[in-house]
Amino acid sequence: MSAQAPSAVILVRATSFVPNPATAADNAFQADAPAGQTEQATSARAMAEMDALAEALRAVGVRVHVFDDDDHTRPDSVFPNNWVSTHAGGAVAVYPMYASNRRHERRADVLEMLKSEYRVQTIVDYSGLEPDGVFLEGTGAMVLDHVSRVAYTARSHRADAAVLERFCTDFTYEPMAFDAVDSDGVPVYHTNVIACIGTDVAMIALGMIPDEHRREQVRERLAVTGRTIVELTEEQIREFAGNAVELCGRTPDGRRRYVMAMSARAKRSLRPEQVAAIEESCEIVAVDIPTIELAGGSVRCMIAGIHLDRRPPLAQAELTEAVEAINEDNPVTPDGRYVDGNA
Repeated sequence: MSAQAPSAVILVRATSFVPNPATAADNAFQADAPAGQTEQATSARAMAEMDALAEALRAVGVRVHVFDDDDHTRPDSVFPNNWVSTHAGGAVAVYPMYASNRRHERRADVLEMLKSEYRVQTIVDYSGLEPDGVFLEGTGAMVLDHVSRVAYTARSHRADAAVLERFCTDFTYEPMAFDAVDSDGVPVYHTNVIACIGTDVAMIALGMIPDEHRREQVRERLAVTGRTIVELTEEQIREFAGNAVELCGRTPDGRRRYVMAMSARAKRSLRPEQVAAIEESCEIVAVDIPTIELAGGSVRCMIAGIHLDRRPPLAQAELTEAVEAINEDNPVTPDGRYVDGNA
């Protein structure tokens, strides 16, 4: 299995989704809902789109964990990849968030699920840095090459260089930070809208990196792994072509299948030769999510990949004699009293 492509994901089914006014200032990809459309209608459409994504991923054999969110104060909770990431070897990271109304998207039940169903060794929590005004919004701020251990990061309010260095030290990644701007000179708010790294293919808008020397360094760092580089235009980025993610599914007969999940809008923006380059190594799974894209993020933002080893189901787990000895149905303490205190 590829270290780059997780076989399980977390999705959040937000019942109160609306474009978040608190993030509009620095998110040039965000848009308002159609005039006259109620918030209830917007939320209902977004839920249907999220359900369609979950179904499309399950259909290609990806394991999908869905968490409902009925909190109307969390309009962006459909994008969990900004607050949590997982890493091979059993590590989980929790991140500091830029918008104050996004900080309570962090959920203990998600972390508990990871600990109960996957092998988690440690959780590193950076959220305590928020009072210092420094932020690093997970795999939105960073696009991680899990194979070569590189963290590609466009500098912004949501990607502080000091926190990036700290993350890279803790998780053994090489930081590769750069400036990225649109044609109006507006900094890109999240790296994952301009870049996607798969096992054998990478999509990136290198032209949005204004420093020519740094642009070539990024190109070279991606190319040295042998990946095919698909260069995206700014126009394609505005259609969310860069906001994709490679996942590892299963065919009906159990064989691995690598898929590139993206929105239908993103796929429509790709030229035939770009589609062909992607499909040399993975099949494209495209889902129409126009309502969720109003918030300035697309399919990649909706997916928190699980790069952890799965625990065997409890029914299959064999207890050792030592564990069985302390798992008595009616344990008794040395003074002859039952543990439950009823003796």
